[in-house]
Amino acid sequence: IYVGFAIFFSSHFMFFTKINGTDFSLKSVSQVEAYMKQQVADYVLTLKESDGGSEKISGSDISLMYVPGEQLEKLAKKQNNFLWITSLWNHPKISSEIGVEYDKDALAKITEGLECLKPENQTVSVDAHPEFQNDKFVVVPEVVGTQIDTEKFNEAVTKAINGFKPTLDLFKTGCYILPRFVSDSQEVVAATDAMNSYLGANVTYDFNPATEVVDASVISQWVTVDADMNVTFNEEAVRAFIQSLADKYDTKGKPRTFTTATGNTVNVTGGSYGWKIDQEAEYNALIANIQNAETVTREPNYASRAASHEGNDVGSTYAEVDLSNQMMYFVQNGQVVLQSGIVTGNPNKGNGTPQGVYSLAYKALDQVLRGTKKPDGTYEYETPVKFWMPFNGGIGFHDATWQSSFGGSRYQTNGSHGCVNLPYDVAAQLYNLITAGTPVVCHY
Repeated sequence: IYVGFAIFFSSHFMFFTKINGTDFSLKSVSQVEAYMKQQVADYVLTLKESDGGSEKISGSDISLMYVPGEQLEKLAKKQNNFLWITSLWNHPKISSEIGVEYDKDALAKITEGLECLKPENQTVSVDAHPEFQNDKFVVVPEVVGTQIDTEKFNEAVTKAINGFKPTLDLFKTGCYILPRFVSDSQEVVAATDAMNSYLGANVTYDFNPATEVVDASVISQWVTVDADMNVTFNEEAVRAFIQSLADKYDTKGKPRTFTTATGNTVNVTGGSYGWKIDQEAEYNALIANIQNAETVTREPNYASRAASHEGNDVGSTYAEVDLSNQMMYFVQNGQVVLQSGIVTGNPNKGNGTPQGVYSLAYKALDQVLRGTKKPDGTYEYETPVKFWMPFNGGIGFHDATWQSSFGGSRYQTNGSHGCVNLPYDVAAQLYNLITAGTPVVCHY
């Protein structure tokens, strides 16, 4: 009996044998061919789409016809017929082309019109990727789209028709362009960990009374990941952030609106005084804070400092030089404690005292002020003064006992080389009141 079955299966297919998904158990080659001929007229290939939809390609629309050949006979002979008994539990599944012919141009035209291939019906797959949520980066799962790989699709359809298969699952046969990375991809997990490693710092900038905070929500904007999951820390974004702080808080070189001691409002431009962040030093400091995951409250690195971040940056103690009215005021803690007429630089000789906001460089007693040195070794002028308080290079406050009067229009005829001339007693008082670094506001 066993040998008889073996002989039988030399020309028949074994128990539970399926060819391209159709059961041909115990069928002879001729019976299978007869089945193929019978079915070809009604053949329909059903395309199963990932979104649950389906489309069909009818054999009649592509002039499908069965062409007998040797393929089925070869498949039958390829069976190990003396091991036929194993088919009772192994259930052989054979995938093979069947002898069919069809109009390839007609097939191409039909596939081009399929809904699943229209661009508007395709959605692009999205890779799993790190994304900042709340206070850290987390892995956002991949999204499987419906964008079709046309080349693979055409190959799969051709193979299905040649194999006389009734259905084609587009997802299982790899017709969709799938995400490159999924949630548990090593590259995604590593990128997420790397991005989170930058988020430990918390830097609070003190611009009393204002503050600016660099925390995870800010740093997360400086950490990026590309399509290949390569993590990059955007150093240029850090520089741009520091530039934004400078734009907001720097005052050096910027015009100011200033309220004078007499209550008038004037615009003051120029000068060397004011807040100015040292952007390169601050960049290095902030990068170090981030790399070391530090929690700190500090001022930024300054190239130039001022007295206050509120209102006028000169604060409540400063010297005011009214160039138009030829008056000097010393304001201490918001109150005028000293005022006097002055003589400033002679504008008619090109020596007008420049406006602007400065700070007192230092103060010294018993100095000799000298002009430009001449070829013979002498100076254009040499003037001894008791009280010397420079604030703009060689320009400063000093006593001027040679002046017969102060204030008014005297500066236009008997003005200085640029300094602010004061009566001797006023210069002495100012010398005792003012200190190095005190703001000096010169305005018209």
